[in-house]
Amino acid sequence: MEHMVDVREWSQADTAARLRIPGADDDKYSRGVVAVRTGTDAYPGAAVLGVEAAWRAGAGFVRFVGSGRAADAVLARRPETVAAVDVGRTRVDAWVIGSGTDAKGRSPQEETALRRILDGDVGVVVDAGALDLAPGATAPLVITPHAGEFARLREQLGLDPAIADRADAAAQVAAELGGTVLLKGATTLVAASDGLIRSIRSAPGWLATAGAGDVLAGVVGAIIAANPTAPLAEVAAAGAWLHGHAAAWAAGMHDTRVGHPIVALDVAQALPIAIGDLLS
Repeated sequence: MEHMVDVREWSQADTAARLRIPGADDDKYSRGVVAVRTGTDAYPGAAVLGVEAAWRAGAGFVRFVGSGRAADAVLARRPETVAAVDVGRTRVDAWVIGSGTDAKGRSPQEETALRRILDGDVGVVVDAGALDLAPGATAPLVITPHAGEFARLREQLGLDPAIADRADAAAQVAAELGGTVLLKGATTLVAASDGLIRSIRSAPGWLATAGAGDVLAGVVGAIIAANPTAPLAEVAAAGAWLHGHAAAWAAGMHDTRVGHPIVALDVAQALPIAIGDLLS
């Protein structure tokens, strides 16, 4: 049965409060370490987009956990990244998993590795091909489904697939998982497990393009890493708002009403100027 939830619009000022400006005493570790386990040999671009976004959103250190074509593509694009099959002794402040992967093709070894991450104590951004592993996870979670993925997850959780209200549906899933749901759409909703919903409307229509979700996951991972004690729902909402703001800059909408087409990498590349604009 549907019920009323508390929906509040997330603002530019709310977002600015979650963007951490590094000081003289910061180093690459204190700015936040993001570990990214995304992409496959079939879809290496997802790894590139998430890693690029994490760097551009202010991470001090990004580690790509993987090998093969995805690792090669990441290093070709962002040589600053440390790539290996595990994190070694590097501390991790946030994980990004699942983008550009398919649960149907997941190996037992990969599932074991992902479940280990999901059973840890570090915040995890769960996207795309890892969403089916979210139920039962004990790590602090931000899941980032689009509408189709969200419907499949609700079915997996045994929730009514016919519920009409997006906010109510997101709140139900957040409560069921004990985590944060970032439900992507023209209006993005971020639902905390306490029932509060943040509504984000900063994204232009030009952002509806392949790979944009991979960029979003990297952005949210970077902001989690920089804000280790902040409520995850607030961090996720800040990431979603910044993602939309960067898309508007990429599309030329800061000085024109209509804008122009963009691709996902444009959004990642626009993050620094969008952050500068936000903080100025």
